[in-house]
Order: sequence, then C-alpha cells, then structure tokens
Amino acid sequence: MSRHVGYILIVGSLGLSPTPSVTTPLEAATPNIVVILADDMGYGDVQALNHSSKIPTPNLNRLARQGATFTDAHTPSAVCTPTRYGLLTGRYCWRSRLKSGVLNGYGTPLIERDRPTIASFLKTHGYHTGIFGKWHLGLDFTRLPHAKSDHGTKKPKRRAAAAPQLDFTKPILDGPNRRGFHDSLIIPASLDFPPYVYIDNTRITSSTPVLQPSVKFPGFLRRGPRGRDLVMADCLDHLKNQVVTFLAQRADEPQTPFFLYFPLTAPHKPVLPHPRFRGRTKLGPYGDFIAQVDDTVGTILAAIDRHNFSKNTLVIYTSDNGSFMHLRDEDNARDHVDDETIQAFRSDRHRPNRHLRGTKADIWEAGHRVPFFARWPGHISPGSQNHTTICLTDLFATFAQLIDKPVPKNAAPDSYSFLEQLKRPQTASQRPPIIHHSVAGMFAIRDGRWKLVLGNGSGGRQQPRGRPFTKPYFLSDLKADPSETTNLATRHPDIAARLEAAALRIRRSPLPR
Repeated sequence: MSRHVGYILIVGSLGLSPTPSVTTPLEAATPNIVVILADDMGYGDVQALNHSSKIPTPNLNRLARQGATFTDAHTPSAVCTPTRYGLLTGRYCWRSRLKSGVLNGYGTPLIERDRPTIASFLKTHGYHTGIFGKWHLGLDFTRLPHAKSDHGTKKPKRRAAAAPQLDFTKPILDGPNRRGFHDSLIIPASLDFPPYVYIDNTRITSSTPVLQPSVKFPGFLRRGPRGRDLVMADCLDHLKNQVVTFLAQRADEPQTPFFLYFPLTAPHKPVLPHPRFRGRTKLGPYGDFIAQVDDTVGTILAAIDRHNFSKNTLVIYTSDNGSFMHLRDEDNARDHVDDETIQAFRSDRHRPNRHLRGTKADIWEAGHRVPFFARWPGHISPGSQNHTTICLTDLFATFAQLIDKPVPKNAAPDSYSFLEQLKRPQTASQRPPIIHHSVAGMFAIRDGRWKLVLGNGSGGRQQPRGRPFTKPYFLSDLKADPSETTNLATRHPDIAARLEAAALRIRRSPLPR
C-alpha cells in the first residue's frame, strides 16, 4: 500500500480569481495518463470478457490484447455520481453529503472546494489536464432571479419541484476548472437529465435554449431546456472530436505530460446510436450503441498512436457501473430485439452483465463489477490477465506512485496503489477490504474471496430491494460462486461477523495507515 503526504491545490475557473499554483517541471519520460470512463457499460458488453457476445468490440478487444485485463475491478458505487466522486477524489462518496442516489443536472458542486482531485494533483506536478464528456458532479449555474418555472405557477399535489431557471448567457461559477482541469467541455450530467447543454470551460455554448420534450425508452429523455447546438445522437461524436483536438494540441508540447479524462455519455440512456451505427449489431439500439462506444475508443487509440504518444501513455478503460439492461431467462420471452422499448435482453441473445447477479444500481456484483483494461507498452505485459481486486478510488494513489509524488495530506483516504499489480500481475495485493455501495445506500464489504451484503436485498432495482442494515445479511464466496446464488451467512457466522465489524469500522473512519 503506497501512501504519501504533500499539499493541497485549489484551481480557479475563468472569470474568477484563481489560487496561485506551483508546478514542478517533469522529465520528458513522465507518462501521459488517459482515463476513458464508459457510462453504464456492463461486464458482459465487451467480447474480451464475454466470448459469447454477438456485439463486435474490436477496439476494446485490441486494448485487452495490448495490455492488462482486470477481471475483478469494481466501482465504489453502483450508480453514476458517487462513482465519479470516488474516482476523482480517491474517497468514498458516502463520506460526502450524498448518501444515496445521484445528482440531477441542476445539482450543486459535490466535490468539496478544498478537496484535491486527480486533476488538481497532477496539475500541481506539471501535467496539462483536460476533461471532455459527462461531469455529473454538480455545477454552480448563474440562475435567473424570480423566474417562473416552465411548469407554470400551479402545481398538482405530489408533483416534483420546478426546475431552476438558468441564465444561459452567463458563466458557470463552479465546475471542472475549479477542480484541476485546464481544459473542459462537458455536459452537466447524464444525457437524460436537463439542462441539455455543452459547457466550454465556464461558458454555456448556446445562449438561446429550446424546450426538449420528454421521450420514452430507448430514447429516454426528461423534459427541460436544451441548447440548440446539442443534438442527442451527435453528442458522443462531438465529444470524441474534442478529445482528438486536445491530443493534437498536446502533440505541439511534447515536453508537457497530460492527463486526459474522457467520461463517455454512452451506453447510458438515451440509447440513441448515431445513424451510421443503427442496425450494426442486430441486437437493437443498445447493441448498436455498444458498437459506437467501441468505435469511439478506436478513434482515441488511433489519435494516441498517430501522435506517437503510445509508448509513453497509460491508457485505462473502464465503466462507472454495470449495465442498466435487465436479463430475462424465460424461453421465448420478448426482449429488446423484439421490441426496442423493452429494457431487457433474453439470456440467449445477450448478457450485458454476463454471469453476474443483478443490474446497475444493485449491491450485487452486476452493479459494480466492471470492465477494466490498462495499456502501457513496455510496462504492462500484453494480453495479461490480472485477478487483483481493485476499486476505482484506487486510481489516485496509483497515479501518485506512477509519477513518484506524494498524495496531498488528508487526500484520497480510500485509495490504494495497484501500480505493482499493473506491472507484475502475480504480485500479491495488500489492499484492505473494499466497500461497495448501492443507489439506495446498501453497503457491502469485499475481502478476498468473501463478500458480505449488509442488508436483506439488492438496495437497487432487483427484487427484493430490501433495507440497509436489516438482516438476514448475505455472505457469498465469490471464488466458488461469482453469481451470488447461495447465502453462506449461517454456515460461516464467524466470517460474516468479522466482515460486518470491518465494514462498520471503515464506515466510521478511513483505515489507519
């Protein structure tokens, strides 16, 4: 376990007074870092992890061949916002103000102003940092005073609160540029949450929004304002092109290492693949969207190769949680192939989460075990399989060890470096247990082969949903039973008790170093 101490950096956004930062020149050999984060891609959506999948993923398969495949990688949460918080800060989101659920598009900044992020940390140490894609960590929009809601003044009982009215002509006051990113072009949240706008650093790119009506699945959208320049089916391409431009610009400054964070908008709802991908897979819009995600990754890898970054760039591809598609095991059941409005696949057609129990949002493995590939030529063995249990909170400490710099004091309390396992897959990990968290606040703990769910259900979408900290708890041996079919809590009460005590201890405070 690599832990370090250092200092904190707060970065100012455009239009505000930035806190002065100290940067340290780095040697030319300091690696670039690229993190591509899919939105809701399941463990079984990639052929390299699911050989029976009929969805072509040649670029992700190539990434697996050229680098390491982590078969036991996990997100800290089974949903979007808390995973993104944990990835960037190295801290479990349930330690923040957000104890369950996700932010919507109007949410205020979740990452605390004085909390270092991977971006601010790397920026301090000489990296040029950029984010292009889905933020979903809250923004400080300029809001119109005393504006009426587009819902009108009369609200029926039990209706949701009116959305705030934004001034699209004014800059946002807090966002990625104040969390360590030099360059950013983002959408506020998931692409099914209004406001549907691009934000270029601090400016909304379209000052005259239109009203986007609600749409049902698969093109699922909520009613709200949309920038005229944001076309849903073009969004992923637009963001991809911004990344390609960023890489070309970085090629002009080869002595400055860069950190690129590319949080995709897909295959999350709305499931709207670009027209050139429709019908590509014969598995409905969802299958076609997976194919577009793979093609997007291929474009980024090609740009990295074209600018001769490959040999000195660590590329990581993963997802923020499992797939939202349900599984139907009944023979001849109608599914997404028969009717694209059905949010499920029959098991003989596609298994988005492969053999794992549950779905996105659940405490079961399908909620948080995700694809994870890492490529770094000359340092990571091509085609290697790594069975180390890791969490996306671990990226912070891993990158710190990668550049041989200390983690800032009091930062990344739930982050443990797996750099040695990246380089040498057989190296044993000394990482403490991992805490998993569901959308409804259900906890689980993972230690070696054992996993204990501290509740009596999924804590998400699969029935029964159950309640946190309500028994019977569920103990599984994931080495023998990765699909979590059998509860061993009564058979191994000593193990269940040990894990429960460890989980409660970690919840109270980070583990001592």
